Amino acid sequence: MSSVHLQTLRDLLPPGRLSEDAASRAAFESDGLTAFRCRPLAVVIPQNETEVVQTVRWCDQHAVPFVARGSGTSLSGGSMPVSDGIVISLNRLRQIIKVDPDNRIAVVQPGVINLQVSAAAARHGLYYAPDPSSQKICTIGGNIAFNSGGAHCLKYGMTSNHVIGIRAVTASGEIVSFGGESLESVGPDFTGLFCGSEGLFGVALEITLRLLPKPECFHTVLVGYRSLRAAGDAVSAVIDSGLLPGAMEIMEALAIEAAEAATQCGYPKGAAAVLIVELEGPREKIDAEKKQLESIIAATDAFETVVAADDHQRAGIWAGRKSAFSAVGKLSPDFLVQDGVVPRKRLGDALEAIEGFSKDSGLRVANVFHAGDGNLHPLILFDDSVDGELERAETLAGKILDLCVQMGGSITGEHGVGMEKREFLPKMYDEPTMELMHRLRAAFDPQTIANPGKMFPGAEAPALSSHGLHPLEKAGVISRE
Repeated sequence: MSSVHLQTLRDLLPPGRLSEDAASRAAFESDGLTAFRCRPLAVVIPQNETEVVQTVRWCDQHAVPFVARGSGTSLSGGSMPVSDGIVISLNRLRQIIKVDPDNRIAVVQPGVINLQVSAAAARHGLYYAPDPSSQKICTIGGNIAFNSGGAHCLKYGMTSNHVIGIRAVTASGEIVSFGGESLESVGPDFTGLFCGSEGLFGVALEITLRLLPKPECFHTVLVGYRSLRAAGDAVSAVIDSGLLPGAMEIMEALAIEAAEAATQCGYPKGAAAVLIVELEGPREKIDAEKKQLESIIAATDAFETVVAADDHQRAGIWAGRKSAFSAVGKLSPDFLVQDGVVPRKRLGDALEAIEGFSKDSGLRVANVFHAGDGNLHPLILFDDSVDGELERAETLAGKILDLCVQMGGSITGEHGVGMEKREFLPKMYDEPTMELMHRLRAAFDPQTIANPGKMFPGAEAPALSSHGLHPLEKAGVISRE
């Protein structure tokens, strides 16, 4: 692509939208998977959806790859650019077009920050349920691309359960509308299909979100255990009882140590693992459920139980959990975050196997995970300045993903496949299913120009050229989860 050729895109857009200078391109060369980076050919920062559509159609006309990007918080390298491609930054498409409390919906542009939706809906007693830990900075467009979850997806589901309408431009430049403002729709669920497509179909322009009534009250319990297996067994006991908490999270000793040092969260001393269980809903219902939960916890091998007495104590418990990833980063110059899923009944087996992998590799692993739905987030600690440690960490990460597949789980719970796990996708799906995925992609993107090199194996990986915490992690602004 010559600069003369690129000039035709510049001529198409208002002044200042297209940047080719090194400093602008450097700002977009990596995402939340900071070990990888690649500098794009140019960056387009559109101010409205017309400019997005013009850019996509120009890319289609000239067969130029593009990557749509929000805040760049993908942990699987899903928003990594390609060297001969365009980054379309959507951060200025950040309008909340409307909040309709009667129909409990919000219509937003793709660059709106996740938490801002709940802030806008709060005066109506409503909120947006998906709550990835990066919700203070991640965008709705990115949440849709990777079907993001969060601590409370156990009860309320993933992003795909809360997106009821999408207007988008496909990679071939066609404007399409899926779903609408109703939970009920006729025909194939194209909205669900678009959620989790990792940017391979095109770019969402306008999204209709489902809002929920804010819970009347919360009941948050922190429980200490002498073993990780005991904590995992407690999760099964809660689920088997028929209770459906809003969230159930487990942290093990190394993560507890780091979180305690970072936030003084007051977790039980000497615990090999802590379990956080949060009930939420109408007061009468929670009054009954908390007695049931107390009885279940008492029958487990817990050695200490703390019930949050007020919002301040609840916030402290969650502060420890939410800070865990960044805090663990202070124990090691580098770490990899994995995102596999195992059947909930196999949690104990999976954690013991990971402990064995850790000993074999000589690398420490800190486990923090959404226990209620079996979504593991092992953090593999390593030092990239030591020859061979990164390779050992990647080998260990691969063993964990293989384990998840062997147990009947998944290679991703909420981070997506991206660039990081694309070689593992064929281990989950047979050839006909992979072929079906390629055909679906081709229906939206016949030239494979939308976010190339992601999800499907085969493309070259960018150079491993970076290590250490992302600057925003060091500042405590974002967390890898």
